[in-house]
Amino acid sequence: MEKIINITLKVWRQRGPKVQGNFETHKLEGISGGTSFLEMLDILNEKLVSEGKEPVVFDHDCREGICGMCSLYINGHPHGPDNLITTCQLHMRHYNDGDTITVEPWRSAAFPVVRDLMVDRYAFDKIIQAGGYVSVNTGGVPDANSILISKTDADEAMDAASCIGCGACVAACKNGSAMLFVSAKVSQFALLPQGRVEAKARAKAMISKMDELGFGNCTNTRACELECPKGVSISNIARLNREFLTAKFSD
Repeated sequence: MEKIINITLKVWRQRGPKVQGNFETHKLEGISGGTSFLEMLDILNEKLVSEGKEPVVFDHDCREGICGMCSLYINGHPHGPDNLITTCQLHMRHYNDGDTITVEPWRSAAFPVVRDLMVDRYAFDKIIQAGGYVSVNTGGVPDANSILISKTDADEAMDAASCIGCGACVAACKNGSAMLFVSAKVSQFALLPQGRVEAKARAKAMISKMDELGFGNCTNTRACELECPKGVSISNIARLNREFLTAKFSD
């Protein structure tokens, strides 16, 4: 039998980055357990519109756990209580009848609120622009096996590249650190021969940009790893530190 619940929502409303925000309380009845969290917010917005009120602004795109845009802080957890999923993959079956659910935007000085639950995560793009790329010579397509890479290195690089840049690591960190994100983006290149040419400049440039944008320092609480929807390991942070120190001492 399908689970049907009634819930109370406490939703953060804020008209802009420099405007004082507040929580609004709304009650929803007859929510199916098979409803996704974002579909539940759609239902809330339909209710608000029918009442002549402004709908809640939240960010989303693919709704398939790929893009990471559905960044919501739910009952004290980035992306909600379930592990290794994004908000769009969270379903209402995880909640019980009569539950109160508190929904907030990411809380970080580097992610200013655009409106309500939507934040500006352009800071991550700026970090990528600072060094998260490799330079290649264009021309004929080389053979796939022209540069040999061990399976261990290839697997680790792919694991690091699975980071979707959602910002859950920043939201989970008490310091608002972006080290897990930056370390994943550095690792996906540092582990491969194509990324070694610019390794020194990359590590220094990306960390410098991270500091400039106001992200906090890492104190190894591992909250970022616990809340990451893609399970990115903090071992990447150790690799980033090695890359950075190697770059500094070789100047």
